[in-house]
Amino acid sequence: MSGVMKRTMAILERLAQGVEGVPLATLAEELNLPRSAAHRLLLELTELGYARQSRERGDYMLTTRLVSLGLNYLKNSGVVDLCQPVLDRLAESAGELVRLGVVDVDHITWVSLSQGARAGLRYDPDQGTDARLSCTASGHVWLSTLPEDDALTLVAKQGFGKPSDYGPNAPASPTALLKAIRQARKQGFALTSDTYAPGLSAVAVPITVPGRGAVGVLAISGPSVRLSDIRMRELVPDLCAAAADIAQTGAASPLFKRSFAPA
Repeated sequence: MSGVMKRTMAILERLAQGVEGVPLATLAEELNLPRSAAHRLLLELTELGYARQSRERGDYMLTTRLVSLGLNYLKNSGVVDLCQPVLDRLAESAGELVRLGVVDVDHITWVSLSQGARAGLRYDPDQGTDARLSCTASGHVWLSTLPEDDALTLVAKQGFGKPSDYGPNAPASPTALLKAIRQARKQGFALTSDTYAPGLSAVAVPITVPGRGAVGVLAISGPSVRLSDIRMRELVPDLCAAAADIAQTGAASPLFKRSFAPA
């Protein structure tokens, strides 16, 4: 990847985190770019319609063009139309959030969800983000389907992140992570509690297609006060059945035709 492309993508990713807008000086400092280079790239993104400058403060922010591209891509892939009914049924019976993640070469991206919690505490995450492999049930269960060297390579590429950014039980070393991966491989599903965030629990299973391996993950997440270890294990049969349905109905989608190739 060229230096200009890397810089451009870094700017887009940073702007995606700053919905209110990001000052030019902040972008240049955080991305270690000369201010003139950052300004030039921002002007080009603005001319192309991917960014705009606020009139009030002069900060830069994304337009909805990238969002539109992503939504059109998902629509054309057919994955949401094919899988949403399965997610809705599972969310209704589980009474918690159900999310579908798709394996995209070296990461998992959340593409669809269904909220089954109607009252009380709710977990409502952003869509279109990538799963943190080191401390989520979805990450653990996907990594459990891969050779361990490949799994560790992927986590090293993404990073463990700062301990303060995740829950107190998040694995912070390759040794701790391998213990969780091996447990998920042994039982066929992954359970986490207070790993991705304090007070959040999740159970996940892989979505496997013959000849392709794990093409995605299906997870149920919610407050730990409701999703105890016993409750999550009770949900595993329904979760596995839903994953099998998605593997069958969604196999035709291009999103499920990616292959894993460690960098």
